Amino acid sequence: MENDKLTNILFAGIGGQGIIKASDMLTIAAFRMGFDVKKSELHGMSQRGGSVSSDVRFGKKVFSPMIPEGEADYLLAVSEDQIEVCEKMANANTVIIKPSDFPEEIATSKMLNIAMLGKLNKYLKFPRTLWEELIRESFKGEVAEANIKAFVDAEEM
Repeated sequence: MENDKLTNILFAGIGGQGIIKASDMLTIAAFRMGFDVKKSELHGMSQRGGSVSSDVRFGKKVFSPMIPEGEADYLLAVSEDQIEVCEKMANANTVIIKPSDFPEEIATSKMLNIAMLGKLNKYLKFPRTLWEELIRESFKGEVAEANIKAFVDAEEM
């Protein structure tokens, strides 16, 4: 990725699907890659079931954490019903990553958010070692290793 291009990534899903965790990890990854990064979150109900979204923007200089309407480069919809909710943020070139892009065992697992980061990284091209480090910082033991496998498998799809 070029440091002077502004990249806009919208995460959308339902409470409890790891939207905030995934957007936090992307924010840290972009910062470690040397980008200026801004992030915002919108929480629905505080319990599982409410809509949750997070905007992550990075580039040489970012002035606002909010993605303007129609300017999302990527939409990671951890819950497919959120695609319609977020349609005003997308444009004809927005890459949409959704559960149906994955095998059922991943699409229905708690690792879907991390697998989506793997699929996103096909476009971002951040070093895999950076992601492995972040996953190990965020999860421990077997959970970390399972998430790394989900990330790598998705990146290679």
